[in-house]
Amino acid sequence: MITMEIKAVIFGSTGMIGKGVLYECLDSDSVKAVLVINRQTCGMKHPKLKEVIHKDFLDLSLLAVELSAYNTCYFCLGVSSAGLSEEAYRKITFDLTLSVANNLLKMNKAMTFCYISGAGTDSSEKGKRMWARVKGRTENALLALPFKKVYLFRPGYIQPKRGIRSRTGLYNAMYAVFTPLYSVLKLFRGLVTDTGSLGKAMIQAVSTGSEKTILEVKDINVLAGLSNSHSL
Repeated sequence: MITMEIKAVIFGSTGMIGKGVLYECLDSDSVKAVLVINRQTCGMKHPKLKEVIHKDFLDLSLLAVELSAYNTCYFCLGVSSAGLSEEAYRKITFDLTLSVANNLLKMNKAMTFCYISGAGTDSSEKGKRMWARVKGRTENALLALPFKKVYLFRPGYIQPKRGIRSRTGLYNAMYAVFTPLYSVLKLFRGLVTDTGSLGKAMIQAVSTGSEKTILEVKDINVLAGLSNSHSL
């Protein structure tokens, strides 16, 4: 099996998903270097970790030399659509994502781009659910870019591990409700995953490749090496 040595840049490492991905990258022998781009520090130290505080994600030109040395982007930035207009949600979900992606392409077209999307994303961009349309538009636009490879991850409910907590109050409320049910939900690999498994799957997709470009919850768990549902 051919494996690739990963040098990863992570956007969103202070969030629940991004922090999970960061932990797995630091633990993985497949990942040789990690650069996190944050507006505020993630507060972590590690021999293979470098952090850059950068306020304007729409302009990465000052980081061009630095970013060109990395071959993988794990894009974990995102917000809940709750309470947002479609325009406001699009600016963060579509405009920001595509701006970062296009900036990275100028620096390194050999990069692999991994994007955290969501279960139920609408690839047709015509459905009734606003967030699903915007996510679908974002996915489609990323797939049209000439990266070496694009992987789109569509998790559903994600169980936080290793003490990670979401900064979104709504998600923490869901966490309180679903945690007692998790032992039952994890019997169905197509419904739930966890922050560690998602991080492992994202690393595995880049390191050894994945036949699928769009990875649903079950695909994520299989790629993470969960040969049976009880491994969750």
